[in-house]
Amino acid sequence: MTLAELQELHSLPFFDLLKRSHEVHETHFPDGKIQLCTLLSIKTGGCSEDCAYCTQSARYETDLKNERLLSKETVMESARAARENGSTRFCMGAAWRGVRGGTERFNQVVDIIKEVSTLGMEVCVTLGELGPSEAVELKNAGVTAYNHNLDTSPEHYPNIVTSHTYEDRLRTIRNVQDAGMSVCCGGILGISETITDRLRMLEVISSFNPQPESVPINSLMPMPGTPLANNPQVDPFDLVRMIACARIAVPGAKVRLSAGRTRLSDETQALCFYAGANSIFYGDKLLTAENPEAGKDRELLVKLGLETLESNPALEAPGADGALPASPSRDGKMCASGGCC
Repeated sequence: MTLAELQELHSLPFFDLLKRSHEVHETHFPDGKIQLCTLLSIKTGGCSEDCAYCTQSARYETDLKNERLLSKETVMESARAARENGSTRFCMGAAWRGVRGGTERFNQVVDIIKEVSTLGMEVCVTLGELGPSEAVELKNAGVTAYNHNLDTSPEHYPNIVTSHTYEDRLRTIRNVQDAGMSVCCGGILGISETITDRLRMLEVISSFNPQPESVPINSLMPMPGTPLANNPQVDPFDLVRMIACARIAVPGAKVRLSAGRTRLSDETQALCFYAGANSIFYGDKLLTAENPEAGKDRELLVKLGLETLESNPALEAPGADGALPASPSRDGKMCASGGCC
């Protein structure tokens, strides 16, 4: 979708927008099931990047305790517990700028992935930048989806991260798609962006060919010691509008209600599900931030009459055939066939 189309959507009266997004949601996900995902930080802190929202950056003075790469046994213990608690996707994140094939740490991660992939869950990882050969190796090891968020618009991005570029992000996403993995790509609300920045991010994401398999929408949880520590909370209605716009812009994707749920009421989460969210992170922690307790999530889903999605470890990455055509970039030129503006 183009920015102009997204702006027209976003400006609709609240209930008109929800009606449209719910219709799209019912068309593409008629069973209405919610996917439960668990996220584990397998290597915490000490990152060389300067992402302004992140406690894992070595450049900021925070209370976060750095941890080396977890052992395969420790990761497997967490993965088995996630499966027993109903999660159908197990996501592993490492605080690195990126990974390079042939190194000890990359080989260790590949070994962990191979073991986790035997548990019958979808396997997602986020390891920073990837080259083409590393992406292929991760795919062959059993990775179902690779998470690499754009965070915000191309225009606002330099205000949030200076240690790598937007183009670096898009290059990794292209490498992931070329390797045959699904892409999990979304952003963060509340990082001093404008409404236009939020919609520009969706414009870029919706132009990917193929479109992402999942789109996480995060709300900033301001962390002491980071440059964005004093940012205000995202307005709940703004969050719901973004969920609705994401559902319409990327109709076939799972829209994941991600970080920031500890600050949301049950009623706000219910509106998000109605607007098109159909995936949540499930468990007590999101990398370094708190997350609602699993029992509370289960109670809410029961109240709403929502069932949970079954695991699909054989999930195939979306193909480019039949994907939405690339959207124009801001200068009016068409995006490349890779979908990266």
